[in-house]
Amino acid sequence: MRYAGRYLHNSEVTTQQDALDPVFKALADATRRTLLDRLRRQSGQTLTELCASLNMARQSATQHLDLLVQAGLVVVVRRGRERLHYLNPAPIHEIGERWISAYDAPRLAALSAIRDRAEEYMVTDTATTIPTYVYVTYIRASAEQVWKALTDADVTAQYWHHSNVSDWQVGSAWEHRRIDGSGVVDVVGTVLEEKPPTRLTVTFETAPDEERVNGPSVVTFLIEPSGDVVRLTVTHENLPDRAMFDRMSSGWPAVLANLKSLLETGSVLPAAIWDMPKDETA
Repeated sequence: MRYAGRYLHNSEVTTQQDALDPVFKALADATRRTLLDRLRRQSGQTLTELCASLNMARQSATQHLDLLVQAGLVVVVRRGRERLHYLNPAPIHEIGERWISAYDAPRLAALSAIRDRAEEYMVTDTATTIPTYVYVTYIRASAEQVWKALTDADVTAQYWHHSNVSDWQVGSAWEHRRIDGSGVVDVVGTVLEEKPPTRLTVTFETAPDEERVNGPSVVTFLIEPSGDVVRLTVTHENLPDRAMFDRMSSGWPAVLANLKSLLETGSVLPAAIWDMPKDETA
């Protein structure tokens, strides 16, 4: 017992702070988990909308949301005078990779698929609004390096397996072109906004021949430097259907993890990242 006591009180064990500590602290509270559930069902809500759905005072909701923002679980996006709150699955995705993916991901993915299929038969009232997808990641790089990684065809080919081809001027077309020699273009769009090296907005069309009443989906890359770190926020809105939302929920984390790895280490992640089971928490 003497040795056990010495081990449990070892200063390295008790003082070392895990980067995920704020995430577990935020998730430990039932009210904050309820807020995350509300945002999972409908992301992009204002503080007023969240308070109304929870019958909660604004001050209490603000305090809980501040902790969720500090933990990286919620992202606030300003739209005019409004502050919209979006669920950010990145920290939960990191938890899954650290403690689940390396051990029993295939079996858990199968169980999740069975559960989801059962829930489909139980649902009697389904929502028709497709939420906006928001993902945030922090990269040890300069804003200029991140901008180049998003817009340079040779660099995107390294981590995205596609070349993003355009002159990146407002009004210009862009193409997401395969690098296997086939010349196949999987995504096309138009550059709506470009402010190097901090903001890029493009339309994102996987089926350009199909006319949509609401127009194409739109992707915004927001690059916010702070010292030697950049916060990259990807917002994908006006998605056509839930199937597209689900594809983006699994696709964007893989793409951005590969981008982060390339800029921070000089190499991309193993190709197996593209074959991993979909993150059910996204």
